[in-house]
Amino acid sequence: MFDTTPNIPIQELKSALLSVNNVQLFILRDDLLHSEVSGNKWRKLKYNIESAKALKSDVVVTFGGAFSNHIAATAAAGRIFNIKTHGVIRGEEIKALNSTLQKAQADGMTFSFVSRSDYQNKELMVGFDNILNQFDAPFIIPEGGGNSKGVKGCSEIIPNDFDFDLCALACGTGGTMAGVVSALKAGQAVLGFPALKNAGFLLNDISAFLKPFDSLVGSWSLNLDYHFGGYAKKNNDLIEFLKSFYQEYNLKLDPIYTVKAMFGLLDLIEKGQIKNQKVLFIHTGGLQGIKGFEDRYKLTLFD
Repeated sequence: MFDTTPNIPIQELKSALLSVNNVQLFILRDDLLHSEVSGNKWRKLKYNIESAKALKSDVVVTFGGAFSNHIAATAAAGRIFNIKTHGVIRGEEIKALNSTLQKAQADGMTFSFVSRSDYQNKELMVGFDNILNQFDAPFIIPEGGGNSKGVKGCSEIIPNDFDFDLCALACGTGGTMAGVVSALKAGQAVLGFPALKNAGFLLNDISAFLKPFDSLVGSWSLNLDYHFGGYAKKNNDLIEFLKSFYQEYNLKLDPIYTVKAMFGLLDLIEKGQIKNQKVLFIHTGGLQGIKGFEDRYKLTLFD
């Protein structure tokens, strides 16, 4: 699955809004990369899984919330590559696993549930000895696949033969954006839309990811105004936008990440802040999270 660089379709979107602002908008359909390990999760796991296999690790240990795309993708990759996976899940153990964790369990992943306060120490691995000591040679992947190997995989997202002025994408840990920034050509820029509230810390995190790169010829920035109340929060305006976008383009966005980025991008175009540009939007996947969002809020996003 990770052996070759995939040929991902690039789809042009057209509308009166785009025409009046002289914006060409294309969407890189990385959500179509793989049926289970799609989008930036495929990219971030590529070199991590390869390293785990090369080191003959007996298990991949990673971190995430109960609805995490990364948890689901890591479990699926573990099944595909025949390597055990263990997820450290934020929050106390629940009696009935949700759809994300059910699928991860079916793919062979085992779990440890930790309190939210303990989970905050995951970067330093403080208090996790009792979990790691279960395994002989664990390979640790941070939450969201946000490490140098994940950034390297994300540097391969943009095809070399596609020119653009601005690239737009959703941001979680910042690893995907860092990878894209590292691959920019002169005159190109990246605009990230964090899904989290109060996500200014990502400026430092992305800068840290980019430190190993000697020469960066593009520019990047974050827009913090389109979090819609915070991570995975229900917002009626955003849900209506998600549905109308699907009806117009027959294209699903996920309700947590990509919908916020697309809403923000089109809103900035409507306000005239983005004009006379060729824009590439990266669809980073995450569609497995739709069912969990629907179950959580008792709604149907797509008929």
